[in-house]
Amino acid sequence: MQTETTLRADLWTLAVALYKMSLRSAEDISRWDRHAAAFASHELEGDKFVIGVTDQYAADYYASLYAEPLRSALIQAGAQPEVKVVFRVTEKAKELEREKQEKEREARKTQHEDVHVVRRPAFASTVPLNPNYTFDNFVKGPSNSFAYAIATAIAKEPGGNTNNPFFIWGGAGLGKTHLMQAIGHHVMQRDPSKSVCYITSETFLNEYINALSNRDMESFRKRYRNIDLLLLDDVQFIGGKEQFQEEFFNTYSNLMTYGRQVIMTCDVPPKRLSNLEERLITRFQQGIVIEIESPSYETRLAILKSKAKNCRHRIPEEIFTFISENIKSSVRAMEGALNLIVRFIDANPGMEINQQIARVLLKEHIEEEVVIKRLSIDEIVKAVCSTYDVTYADMLSNNRTQPLATARQVAMFLARKLTGNSTPTVANEFKRNHTTVLHGTQTIQKRIDVEPELKKTIEQITEQLGRKPSELFY
Repeated sequence: MQTETTLRADLWTLAVALYKMSLRSAEDISRWDRHAAAFASHELEGDKFVIGVTDQYAADYYASLYAEPLRSALIQAGAQPEVKVVFRVTEKAKELEREKQEKEREARKTQHEDVHVVRRPAFASTVPLNPNYTFDNFVKGPSNSFAYAIATAIAKEPGGNTNNPFFIWGGAGLGKTHLMQAIGHHVMQRDPSKSVCYITSETFLNEYINALSNRDMESFRKRYRNIDLLLLDDVQFIGGKEQFQEEFFNTYSNLMTYGRQVIMTCDVPPKRLSNLEERLITRFQQGIVIEIESPSYETRLAILKSKAKNCRHRIPEEIFTFISENIKSSVRAMEGALNLIVRFIDANPGMEINQQIARVLLKEHIEEEVVIKRLSIDEIVKAVCSTYDVTYADMLSNNRTQPLATARQVAMFLARKLTGNSTPTVANEFKRNHTTVLHGTQTIQKRIDVEPELKKTIEQITEQLGRKPSELFY
């Protein structure tokens, strides 16, 4: 028989799963995951579901974002209709924070650290490394193999000049954070004396603001300029914050001067970062910049099976195939679909899951994918052929004369940007190899910056296809 504590834990677990299923984009899911890590406790107190945090600022901020959505999710999960969600500074949250800091102090004593140097696996104020984000759990494929190779090289020898900084960019939910944190795990396992800091740009900015408010910039600087490995997630969020950019530039320069490793993730390449100082952009480009692309079908299938390894149910092969064929936008979207299947099996233990049931369960997921991927490469090629007055056969031929070469590269560029297909998939459609498509898309990206007429032409084609130019030039 379940205890009341167990029931409450199950209520929260189910409510979180239901809430995450309601999120419409990978960006929303990513933001939730970051914020939820700060929820130190959750308790049902009468008609109030109290979520514990460590300060009032966090309580007010999270209440504005999540009080109502979580209330709906809790009711769906079985809570009483009159339940209210309250974010509160609790003693339990503070105690958990104190325990965390005490453990870090003990760890530093054990390692006989220099008292003037901050040495700890991750700062207490940041999100801890996800224990599942390791190299062993990372599924390699054509879309991420180069990034994986660089990451493993850095993990073995962090701080080398060639791969420092390491800038990983790509769409949400493709494994950037997983790969970055895998480096952190490997470095700490090899050398526990190494100080590794994983932090989101959002949290980094908040800590900077707090340090300014408390007139404690000296502690802030000592903290972040004495680490061995900085893992900075979602660097795009520092754009536009001029004073913070100045501080970050000095911190970054200090780390690089002393041979410390810096790794960043972003949703766009450095040169596409808006409202960011040029000196930061050029420094980001001094190391190695790699895109993680959408995974191929085979990689998606392998990722799903890897995610299901610890599942308490046997998932039929046809379900893996169905999800892999229909959910393509991100790994998180696939994981959300798989979680929904598992929840259905939990609720209906006597019913055998099949493709027909999966189609009904995942209807909204699939409809969302159709919106994201509604354009085919064939449609794009035809639109480009019409604009440049070339034939479809010419586009697939080996003829490299101008303007045919430009038309072909524009079609490749649009196919990558507007369909979400990986570079190998686009290459197959154009009867080219992976490197040709990569070169073509990079060439067009560079030409757009200096050729206004080309940019205008690409914008017009994009609008003809029913899409917004902003999807290309972010």
